[in-house]
Amino acid sequence: MRSDFQNIAKLGFGCMRLPLLDANDQQSIDLEQFTQMVDAFIEGGGTYFDTAFVYHEGASEKALGEALVKRYPRDAYTVATKCLAWASPHAEEAKSNLGTSLERMGLDYVDFYLLHNVGGERTAKFDEYGMWDFARQKKEEGLIRNVGFSMHDGADTLDELLAVHPDMDFVQLQVNYLDWDDPVIEARRCMEVAQRHNVPVVIMEPARGGRLVELPDRVAEVLRAANPEASLASWAYRFCYNMPNVLTVLAGMSTLEQVRQNVADYRASRPFSPDEQRAFDQAAEILRGMAPSRVRIAATV
Repeated sequence: MRSDFQNIAKLGFGCMRLPLLDANDQQSIDLEQFTQMVDAFIEGGGTYFDTAFVYHEGASEKALGEALVKRYPRDAYTVATKCLAWASPHAEEAKSNLGTSLERMGLDYVDFYLLHNVGGERTAKFDEYGMWDFARQKKEEGLIRNVGFSMHDGADTLDELLAVHPDMDFVQLQVNYLDWDDPVIEARRCMEVAQRHNVPVVIMEPARGGRLVELPDRVAEVLRAANPEASLASWAYRFCYNMPNVLTVLAGMSTLEQVRQNVADYRASRPFSPDEQRAFDQAAEILRGMAPSRVRIAATV
């Protein structure tokens, strides 16, 4: 992995579900609390902030501009944002997303730019609109530092995309211990494909949308017996932190307390001890046996 990627903290801040002043208004981000969250994250060693053109109907990028960009030197953080070309009616609109994102955040360039949720019929829109070449051009112009894509699809699709686009700097994948050997999500195989192509991975949904935080008692008891002090969420994140070829692991955070807890867990993180590994394997086996048929996490993440 490139040396500049190795300097990025393994805990990333997902800005999709920020605190709101009005639960019925996605744009009513509580900027005061979000600013405190940004401060706590950076003070804890975090650097990677993940947003998207559509998060909070555009307000996520604007809030990052206020809470982060205006208040910290440019070398104190990295920002990732995304373009959903398949949701745009024409190529011109899809390509205009980048300029709008930069303006909202007050940035001259974005560190990581993702063609968001490729795979299946959605890939055809990125192809039709020329988004791959557009992103490469903007990288050459200095508006993008790293180009990648996110996907909620299987390993064969990932392999095909990386074969066609071998110059991708990174990919973003859904990876967690519940989906590790799932025949639909294929998290393990996807990680193997990315490593074979020598493309680093940003992990999303490490806690499976909160499911690996609120575990059934049978599962939680096994983990707590092995390490009573560890939060249930920390097991899910440690599973991801210690994999090879991981650029960062995104945690979607909505409160200051969540930031503090995730930062504390991250700073205390270490590889599983042999006893912890046995407990983890046992808990994961129980949970997978209880799980209903899998569905992918909503494609808006």
